Amino acid sequence: MKNLIYTVCITLLIFPFNVFADELNQANTAWILTSTALVLFMTIPGLSLFYAGLVRAKNVLSVLMQCFVITCAVSILWLIGVYSLAFSDGGETQALIGGLAKNMASGIGKDALVGDIPETVFFMFQMTFAIITPALIVGAFAERMKFSAMLIFSMVWLVVVYAPVCHWVWGGGWLADRGFMDFAGGSVVHINAGVASLVAALVMGRRAGFPETPMPPHNLTMCVTGAGMLWVGWFGFNAGSALAADGSAGMAMLVTHIGAASGALMWMAIEWVRFGKPSVLGIVTGMVAGLGTITPASGYVGPVGALVIGSLAGGVCFTATQFIKRVMKIDDSLDVFPVHGVGGILGTLLTAVFASASLGGMGLADSVSISDQLIVQLIGVIATIVWCAVGSFIILKILDATIGLRVEVDDETMGLDVVLHEETGYNM
Repeated sequence: MKNLIYTVCITLLIFPFNVFADELNQANTAWILTSTALVLFMTIPGLSLFYAGLVRAKNVLSVLMQCFVITCAVSILWLIGVYSLAFSDGGETQALIGGLAKNMASGIGKDALVGDIPETVFFMFQMTFAIITPALIVGAFAERMKFSAMLIFSMVWLVVVYAPVCHWVWGGGWLADRGFMDFAGGSVVHINAGVASLVAALVMGRRAGFPETPMPPHNLTMCVTGAGMLWVGWFGFNAGSALAADGSAGMAMLVTHIGAASGALMWMAIEWVRFGKPSVLGIVTGMVAGLGTITPASGYVGPVGALVIGSLAGGVCFTATQFIKRVMKIDDSLDVFPVHGVGGILGTLLTAVFASASLGGMGLADSVSISDQLIVQLIGVIATIVWCAVGSFIILKILDATIGLRVEVDDETMGLDVVLHEETGYNM
């Protein structure tokens, strides 16, 4: 008997993480805590610096301020009720939206679990996704939107657009029931942000002087620094979405890196051939395109699939950027739709193809063919586009009719830093 007790005690000490499947897994918890910090790092300072470097010097603080305040506002809204709308049981409305049972984090104590990690950690991890999505949209209306309009739009959009789509895909909604595959946010984050950005650019119109007046980035060093932070943070974004420290997380991290590298190199190569010289702006934009495109597929595909998806992202997103800017002359200031929107659509659809075990992926459900899964993916893409486009348009038009969306032309010429914040990014 003593020997048995001794053996059990030694076993518990050696294997503390997998004793009971329904209890806290400390390894998984540690990884998701780390991933949460990485995803927040993507917005502040990663995306903030990336966007701030891309705008003109007179607007650098305005972009930093927008990313910062969105982080704060979304965090509070997530606590008040958006988490509940996205992830709680909606009862009769479960297919479309969650309920209100977890408003103000009701019932989420230190011992509450989601799977084998604390619900507080899951709550925080998902919050960082909700933060970066409206922050991405900042790039569409940079240098011309009122601060008040930006803040109200971001908060309302989170509730009206983001929460339902998040619930459809990750909260047990109708797309999840159909078997829709979006591992880390191709539809929830990137298509959503991209479509909202295109709508915002169309509703608000072009910046004064666009496209005749050159508007180059004011600080590419800052831009590349932010891009590097995005690359590192994206490992938490994609690999953390496994919600475990396991082989799926490892594969997601690997394919994320391959997607980023291949997207960057493809964009650089196209620029080199077309314009005679590779640009720093091009290679970092290609990296972001590769990351956004591999995101929905990251938990389902293998390294070869990631290589193809990333390479296609570099080419397709480059073409989309040129078309939007040069042909359509739409002033999506920092190319959010052609990079994130188009990349999210491409990656979401290609997930159905490269998830196939025959192509090195993790495999589809036994009863589902590539063509059937592709139809499900297409339904999810179309539903996200329609919901986001309509919701974003209505919010923007209401704001335009009430408080107005844009600053005056003279204020735009002076720059938003001084006009809206009475500060300057540089004192020279």
